[in-house]
Amino acid sequence: MTLSGIVLDSPDARELAAFYQRLLGWSVVQDEPEWVKLGAPGGGPGLSFQTESAYVRPVWPAGPDDPQMSVHLDIHVEDLDQAGAHAEKAGATKADFQPQDDVRVYLDPAGHPFCLFL
Repeated sequence: MTLSGIVLDSPDARELAAFYQRLLGWSVVQDEPEWVKLGAPGGGPGLSFQTESAYVRPVWPAGPDDPQMSVHLDIHVEDLDQAGAHAEKAGATKADFQPQDDVRVYLDPAGHPFCLFL
């Protein structure tokens, strides 16, 4: 078995794919009305987005009655401040809760948390 990709649900696949394209600089390798796949420049698993009409935005950090996140992305960076500024310019929001000093948690436009780490 080979992992070929990670899929994130969203109310708008194209909108979320465009955000990650700005954030990561990856290219679109598949573009359908409700499905978009980005490919990593060096190969490996892609990152895909599917439109889900019943999508419920997760809450970070989730409380007992909040929608739970089911996955998050870890993105290695060389400089947290520079990478954070880039993420915000791309459309991310810095999460209010930051659990570690050497990690920054951001939310993508659909509310999926992702971590920038050194």
